[in-house]
Amino acid sequence: MPSFDIVSKVSEPEVENAFQQAKKEIDQRYDFKGTETSLAMLAPPEKGIKVRSSTEQRLEAARHVLVEKLAKRGVALRGVKYGDLEHSGKFVSQSLTFAQGIEIEKAKALVKAIKDSKLKVQGAIQGDAVRVSGKNRDDLQAAMQLARGKQDELQVDLIFENFRD
Repeated sequence: MPSFDIVSKVSEPEVENAFQQAKKEIDQRYDFKGTETSLAMLAPPEKGIKVRSSTEQRLEAARHVLVEKLAKRGVALRGVKYGDLEHSGKFVSQSLTFAQGIEIEKAKALVKAIKDSKLKVQGAIQGDAVRVSGKNRDDLQAAMQLARGKQDELQVDLIFENFRD
């Protein structure tokens, strides 16, 4: 039976590329000279980037550079979660993490929308993804269109993968 998975995740190589580009720009820009502004990747269990600077204004400018590079690389900005500002000594820091997976409430709403559409497909929540299966490939493609339409309402970026015939 044909099926596909609906997931919400960011492309890690694109995040790494955007991180490297933003770090290079911050190191070269004149307005960041002497402000000790830096970017650092967070440890592996938590995927994200830590922005650190001497003032809140410089931190905001560095975060803007990073978000601009993420957008240019095609990383979905809805999945970026901004941490609290942390003041320690003479530095201000903030961590940006990336949402991985669909939250249970949003997955339930997506499955309900698929069931309410009267398409001949079934949606099932599997961990942090939604598996959609049906007998007809056209119905599955209609379910994809339905899910794309629900992205703004659910405030989540969806990716379709593991399409099997």
